[in-house]
Amino acid sequence: MLYLITGNKDKFLEFGAILKGFDVRQLDMDLQEIQDLDSRKIIRAKLVEGLKHKKGNVAVEDTSFHLKCMNGMPGPLVKWFLKSIGPKGIYQIADSFGDYSAEARCTVGYAVSKDDVHFFEGRVFGKVVPPKGTNGFGWDVIFVPNGHSETFGEMEAEKKNLISHRSLAVNKLLDFLKRAGKGR
Repeated sequence: MLYLITGNKDKFLEFGAILKGFDVRQLDMDLQEIQDLDSRKIIRAKLVEGLKHKKGNVAVEDTSFHLKCMNGMPGPLVKWFLKSIGPKGIYQIADSFGDYSAEARCTVGYAVSKDDVHFFEGRVFGKVVPPKGTNGFGWDVIFVPNGHSETFGEMEAEKKNLISHRSLAVNKLLDFLKRAGKGR
């Protein structure tokens, strides 16, 4: 059994859909989150805090959104950009620079103890477009992955979960758990 520590219902639902059949449970709590540009520092701090509430087999994830025109910002701080200016505001930033290149990144941290921590990363490159679609959450409506014509917000969940940054990271975690004998 794996416990995903998150207060975000949408993240948990996507995580669970990607791990089809794996016993994953949500620990619905918002952990104190340090602010840093390094997702691994954020995740390690959240794992250490989470392990105070649940012993072993815990995971947390951090999703970041990087604009080339801003040298990778907002990165892990995207949550605050979304709260203050929303997806449309993020698009307007890229539009003002005339550079729409973006990267969606998900880093999953898994821990059995504070000394046994592993990281799994998924990256998807694409571009920022004006908001389109009603599916997903966060910045999904403004991100079109390379090789596709739809935003994550226009895609059905099943399609997004096959190609997303979260899917790439979670599948790496799943491979690790299987190799470690902690599979289904």
